Amino acid sequence: MNRLARTTAPALAAVLALTSCSASEDASGTVLTFSNSYTEDHPHTRCGIDLVAERVAEADAGLTVDTFPNSQLGSNTETFASVMSGDIDMDVQGSAALGSAHSPIGIFDAAYAFDDVDHMFAYFDSEAAEALKEGFAEATGARILDVWYFGERHFTANQPIRTPGDLGGLRMRFPDSPIYLANAEALGATPTTVAFEEVYMALQQGTVDGQENPIATVAADNFDEVQSHLSLSRHQIGSQMIVVSGAAWDGLTAEQQEVLQEAVGSVREENRSCIEETEREALAEWESAGTLEVVDDVDVEAFREQARAYFAQNLEGEELELYQGFQDAR
Repeated sequence: MNRLARTTAPALAAVLALTSCSASEDASGTVLTFSNSYTEDHPHTRCGIDLVAERVAEADAGLTVDTFPNSQLGSNTETFASVMSGDIDMDVQGSAALGSAHSPIGIFDAAYAFDDVDHMFAYFDSEAAEALKEGFAEATGARILDVWYFGERHFTANQPIRTPGDLGGLRMRFPDSPIYLANAEALGATPTTVAFEEVYMALQQGTVDGQENPIATVAADNFDEVQSHLSLSRHQIGSQMIVVSGAAWDGLTAEQQEVLQEAVGSVREENRSCIEETEREALAEWESAGTLEVVDDVDVEAFREQARAYFAQNLEGEELELYQGFQDAR
């Protein structure tokens, strides 16, 4: 069903493109479109955008949020451009993808930038992060409402990956963004860029040998059907930014802005719990069924030392200051 939905998404997006996808008015008030690229059963949908829509509706502020998961409004690489243009009002988007419009924000997705999710949340909520958010708004015209946890990213392949040397000779799928390609080099991988919506088929057909994603995404997109090993490298604390177009935000009343901000922020911890519960369930199911071997003796410290040394030598300016600032904010 998930793969069928991925094939029908472009057609649906084309239909929606013929109508206005941006903030509109109906009998109940203002309607916002909220997009993500994840399946209906992914935590970012059922414990994310759907919860936001419910809480906004409960506030009864003349504001409605219509949700569009599963790349219905465009592929993962397209939707933020639509947010900046005002064609989509809200999006759940990875920091790396946002980095294509404002490069410093992409450093949130650098390998081993954060020790854990609490470290990442603490930095995002700190005064030090305010300048980053303001710079992003100035550069893109979009506003970051909050950050959600995406899960720790790990490697999958048809063999175990315990050390950086084990990546040698493997064609590993990485997203096509500067920070992810830098991550690949920092970790010792040879990257192959494949659109997120095409990863399953690329793994199935052998176009790539492996990929890296959080456990919840591996489970939701059935990558366990086409991979034999999950290696717990914990090489990235995945962050997903909740962004709203400037036009949509400015079109809301002060009360509606407060309702929307509160709805998005209040979902953060429930979304995290949902991610972590999904991870536990997936690991238990794979162990029980024997469908995906979990490799838990990865030399994480070897990966971490290699990655941090790489970024210390290859980042510069504001991006280097941010990466070092993350470490200082432990």
